[in-house]
Amino acid sequence: MRHLRDEHGLDAAPHLSCMGGTRAEIAKLLDQYKAMGCKRIVALRGDLPSGMASYGDFRYASDLVEFIRRERDGYFHIEVACYPEMHPQAGDAMSDLANFKRKVDAGANGAITQYFFNADAYFRFVDDARKLGIGVPITPGIMPITQYSQLRRFSDMCGAEIPRWIAKRLEAFRDDVDSIREFGADVVAELCRKLIEGGAPSIHFYTLNRAKATLAICERLELRG
Repeated sequence: MRHLRDEHGLDAAPHLSCMGGTRAEIAKLLDQYKAMGCKRIVALRGDLPSGMASYGDFRYASDLVEFIRRERDGYFHIEVACYPEMHPQAGDAMSDLANFKRKVDAGANGAITQYFFNADAYFRFVDDARKLGIGVPITPGIMPITQYSQLRRFSDMCGAEIPRWIAKRLEAFRDDVDSIREFGADVVAELCRKLIEGGAPSIHFYTLNRAKATLAICERLELRG
């Protein structure tokens, strides 16, 4: 993270998962981030690490946000996760929105969504959040399309819907990797265009440490670094 900041001038934001952690462990990490000059954190619940039987001192992301605010109030800019198509473990859409509001009420400055491919899902989610009094920026999370089997597996786990027409086109390409990447870049760039034109505050790409697919989307949007 220091390498990204000092050598590349990037504003790195560690993703801090609280599941299985203690207050002392989290506090130590916060001190380390502060010593590095890091001022942004993405606060997540995360999954219970394999082999661990205890949830630790934090059961929910809202508890983590509240802890960061209380222990280091005013220093960190905190972003949290939210789900336009509903968290897979949520009982219903309204309870999921209420959970999001708890994180904001605990002190979150902004949110990054789970990825999606339907712009209307994002805009509807933002409208519903505003009606609940959630005023923080809600940044759409975007997943570049590079491999259908991997995308389908991720989507099944996190509850993101792949529209039928996209799935059928990807299935038709079979093992034609180049065609999948070209089609994926076109589809995702068009999604980003709709989001930007609709007023999205920014775009967050889930690159999975593969920059080429994201760069291809940026080129189509005529964005420059």
